[in-house]
Amino acid sequence: MKYLLLLVVLAAALAWWTLGRRRGGPADGGSGAPRARKGGESARMVACAHCGVHLPQPEALSDAAGRVYCSEAHRLAGPR
Repeated sequence: MKYLLLLVVLAAALAWWTLGRRRGGPADGGSGAPRARKGGESARMVACAHCGVHLPQPEALSDAAGRVYCSEAHRLAGPR
């Protein structure tokens, strides 16, 4: 009976580890860093016109002139 219980526990641990690897979760032994975008594409980085911080282009806000900003407060403040 104890061998059956041990077999069930090992099977459950193996299933948890396998499913974690498929999903890229913590069971894969990774560092927890964000995964690459689908298709292996990287987001283009742009610099805020006010403070100069770099951020991914999809997260940036822009004004009518086409300048990009990291936040609404910097967009309202304008360029340096």
